[in-house]
Amino acid sequence: MTLTQQIENLITAEIEKPARYLGNELGAVHKPWQSATIRWSLTYPEVYEVAASNLGHIILYSILNQQAGQLCDRAYLPAADLTRKLRETNTPLFAVESKRSLVEFDILGFSLSYELGATNILEMLDLAQIPLTWRERQAASPNDLSLPLIFAGGQTATSNPEPYAEFFDFLAMGDGEECLPEIGAVLKTAKETGKSRQEMLLDLAQQVPGVYVPQFYDSDPLTGAVKPNRPDVPARILRRVATPMPERSIGLVPYIETVHDRLTIEIRRGCTRGCRFCQPGMLTRPARDVEPEAIVNTVEKAMRETGYNEFSLLSLSCSDYLALPAVGLEIKERFPDEHVTLSLPSQRVDRFDHNIANVLKGDGRNQGLTFAPEAGTQRLRDVINKDLTDAELLRGIKIAHDEGWDKIKLYFMIGLPTETDEDVLGIARTIAWLQEQCRTKGRKRLNFNVTISNFTPKPHTPFQWHGVSTTEFERKQDLLRAEFRKIRGVKVNYTDVRISAMEDFVGRGDRTLSQVIKHAWQKGAGMDSWFENTQQAFAAWSRAIAEAGLQWKMPLPALEADLPWDHLDTGIDKQWLIDDWYQSLEAKVVPDCSFAKCYQCGVCGPSFGHNVVLKSPPIPEFLQQTNLEPIASVQRLRMVFGKLGQMALISHLDLMRLFERAARRAQLPLSFTGGFHPGPRIAIANALPLGYCSNGEVADFELLETIDPAEFKQRLAAKLPEDVPILDVVEIDLKAKSAARTITRAEYTIELGFDCGAIAEQIANEPIEKRDRNYWQAVLDRIIAAPSIQMVKITKSGKEKMIELRDRLHEIELIDVNPFMGSPKLRFVGSCLPNGDNLKPDYVLFMLQEFSNSQDLKINRVTRESLS
Repeated sequence: MTLTQQIENLITAEIEKPARYLGNELGAVHKPWQSATIRWSLTYPEVYEVAASNLGHIILYSILNQQAGQLCDRAYLPAADLTRKLRETNTPLFAVESKRSLVEFDILGFSLSYELGATNILEMLDLAQIPLTWRERQAASPNDLSLPLIFAGGQTATSNPEPYAEFFDFLAMGDGEECLPEIGAVLKTAKETGKSRQEMLLDLAQQVPGVYVPQFYDSDPLTGAVKPNRPDVPARILRRVATPMPERSIGLVPYIETVHDRLTIEIRRGCTRGCRFCQPGMLTRPARDVEPEAIVNTVEKAMRETGYNEFSLLSLSCSDYLALPAVGLEIKERFPDEHVTLSLPSQRVDRFDHNIANVLKGDGRNQGLTFAPEAGTQRLRDVINKDLTDAELLRGIKIAHDEGWDKIKLYFMIGLPTETDEDVLGIARTIAWLQEQCRTKGRKRLNFNVTISNFTPKPHTPFQWHGVSTTEFERKQDLLRAEFRKIRGVKVNYTDVRISAMEDFVGRGDRTLSQVIKHAWQKGAGMDSWFENTQQAFAAWSRAIAEAGLQWKMPLPALEADLPWDHLDTGIDKQWLIDDWYQSLEAKVVPDCSFAKCYQCGVCGPSFGHNVVLKSPPIPEFLQQTNLEPIASVQRLRMVFGKLGQMALISHLDLMRLFERAARRAQLPLSFTGGFHPGPRIAIANALPLGYCSNGEVADFELLETIDPAEFKQRLAAKLPEDVPILDVVEIDLKAKSAARTITRAEYTIELGFDCGAIAEQIANEPIEKRDRNYWQAVLDRIIAAPSIQMVKITKSGKEKMIELRDRLHEIELIDVNPFMGSPKLRFVGSCLPNGDNLKPDYVLFMLQEFSNSQDLKINRVTRESLS
């Protein structure tokens, strides 16, 4: 059995969301394997729904597949059920498009975007049957790429790669849009000239700025400081900076619902606010605005090519993109009938105004609104350089309330430098004050969803020398809980202090932590950031730390001491960070250098560029949608379609989303419902169970314009996968009953087999020749002749219910018998009623088991042939 066949046997309807692993989404690239010299796999250490929402993953996948002589596939952290199957069957982890083992690729690129993600990376390497460390891979594959090069990029890799240095052959610092193609080109040349593994890595270190090869550097055992161990590699590794490319956001369109089930368009990269706690703000300088016209054009193009109508405009500080109101309102004005909705990440409350509020309004409802005051008092906000006054905070919240928001999400932190109990209690008191100031007669109380995070200092920030205490986090959380009990209309979530402790321990560590991370993974740590098994993860980390002779709270270095990440050139001068640390202790505010003077942080110059801040074009007039009544449909078309091959593993709800987006790509004038959550008037007659194929599904489409059925079929078919063929389209009366109410019968073909574990014993007790056509025909005759066939069904509430099956069976006939296994293939027609009285294939299996006394009989394949 080939690996592809093994994988296909594992990816079935029995596992959760099998569409995660199909690799057949819209936008998936399938390059011929032999056409590429360098074969990448972007290997994301999270479940598919998280990974497919990551903008960087999509952008780099698109860029790499455009490189000549290279291909790029994808792999994801499998869910627990598939992980178990991979281990039980000794099947290596695979890439989703090619279904090839990850060990067959030349390069595996992992995204390391948070401190605890390394345990997931080790899990994926282990599942791929690849040695975990660069030393082991070098020993096993010294002269070629029989084992792939393993590298990481992302925020954590750029910030402090030292705790993970043993696991990676190299790391890519900063933006990857230009760096990764350069890596591919260097490796392509090295591979074609037959260079050894170490020679390839040396070429990367010497020829590609931003590439850090840990084996060419040594770590001081006392300080953790890193120095080159050979003279021909850079002493400091330069962080790469690239210009945002919004058009690269148009890529994969998943079939299943993802964490952020919308298209993300980057409007600005980099932030110069100078918040002293914010690592992304320090590691992405300078600020680079995208041309407003490019954003609007990208949204329009994306709508036509992907079918999305929900978009997120992304930036570290969206509100500092001065063209935001103009861009947002232009998009809404350009597509007034497309039901386009825009969302924004957390915003600056001091820049929130009526124009931005109008951007977030759509279809009669407001998008979620999130602000991050971070601290509860003016003094502490000055310490962290939030540059936000109480008056500005109140003004932004009042505008949101006046514009119709009754619930707002707020983010705060505890454990910040110089924080007192008064600062902590100030969080709750500030919220109570905002509620009181926004009290309006005739309106319900303004509610808040509040998240209280535990501040963990990060490398390359002015607060990297600050110490935190888990005990203090717990005490301050208790203070807040007591204070919030006095306030109504506030829901508060607290970050688990164990998660924060683990993040802080790893985030500022050195190379000695590689073995701790490995041992933590071996002891059960994984998926730590998802809070799914915090106690298990914390216990694993605690044991691994204790066995290494370390303590949770690491000693803090002096300001002038060498740090494990000083060999990384992020552009920001270390002395500037020290000076800013002292300014924080005096609560001095440093205004945003994008709009004020330059503060000589060290970034701006030839290596990193300069701030690019664009002025806003004129802001279009906001046309408030006041009529929420739906526009009357003028036509209903009934479509008969198939669901074949891999598309059988797409769920009913995912199929609905597929039809909506395909219809939008085909520019079909769909009719929508009214109200606050308008949806397309598409109705699939009867949900097909996951894993079943079909040649006769039925769906109704209502339209706002009349279209010839043949044209509708042609346009929609061109935008659907081949495994969802359109078989027929007819027009029906708008007042006719829905297909779901008119269908009473369903025809199925089922292929059956026997459980492999019992087949040998069954064959021994009952020779195969007895289970021939005559045998099964006799079984069917007994079923047909039976006056009653009853089965016990377990209801959703867990109760037993006796149901009658015989009156649901209209026809049943034998099609064929497997000559080797003696198992039948049948056709049957059964009830399919609106009240749920259906004859399911499982019920027919029950009949066959009962009347043939073959309890090991099972269904191998189901095809629904028609609904009538």
